[in-house]
Amino acid sequence: MRTLSMPGGRSIPVLGQGTWNMGEDPAERDREADALRLGLDLGLCLIDTAEMYGEGGAERVVAQALAGRREQAYIVSKVYPHNAGRRAVQEACERSLRRLGTDRIELYLLHWRGGVPLAETFEGFEALKAAGKIVDYGVSNFDRDDMLEAHATAGGAGVAVNQVLYNLARRGVEWDLLPWCRQHGVPLMAYSPLEQAGMLGVAALRAVASLRGVTPAQVALAWLLRQDGIIAIPKAVSARHVRENAAAVGVTLEAEDLAVLDTAFAPPRRATPLAMR
Repeated sequence: MRTLSMPGGRSIPVLGQGTWNMGEDPAERDREADALRLGLDLGLCLIDTAEMYGEGGAERVVAQALAGRREQAYIVSKVYPHNAGRRAVQEACERSLRRLGTDRIELYLLHWRGGVPLAETFEGFEALKAAGKIVDYGVSNFDRDDMLEAHATAGGAGVAVNQVLYNLARRGVEWDLLPWCRQHGVPLMAYSPLEQAGMLGVAALRAVASLRGVTPAQVALAWLLRQDGIIAIPKAVSARHVRENAAAVGVTLEAEDLAVLDTAFAPPRRATPLAMR
């Protein structure tokens, strides 16, 4: 799997697996874990989760999937804003580690801005790094102003990734956030890269897919992955969708394809509030 470099110099895979809504139905957990294991087989070693997903249930699914295979995986998890205090984040991380069945999390993110000062959260993250509980830390759902504030805050230089809603139908980050992140070497991790499949029926997307002999989902992922500094974390539970996502890394889009997509999914013409889900 292709990787890119984070500010500290460590590498992160550009395509992974999301787990939003996993771990909520006990009857689905074996199927969900099987999908994650298949993704590992296909090179999708980055697995993104959060303490919020299924109130820890998704982290337990990840643990089930990684049984006997922990060293193959790059785990990303996220802490609730109300658990992001200096001491509270230590306890939240320990709970996530227990649910994940591991001694470390490769990348630990603040899920969104809350009432805890960033300096306090970053101090907690730095303590977790020093203790070997996490390898890197970052943020999620931060717009450009948030990133400016973080960058000017003690510990802000350690922010390795910003995870945001970004896909063909949600391109607002291209106005100012993405340029800022590129300038400072901070990758953007795109969640909901397929817009929960809601945009896959658009005629232009289907036309490009037909021309290239691939699926609309693969075009949407390839559109993201062609860009410098972008990571995508699509969620899939069926084996067919996992295989489809993994194959997207081999899809090449030509200039004429991009022009068609720009016509159907216009780039932003002004600053807009950060989209969130």
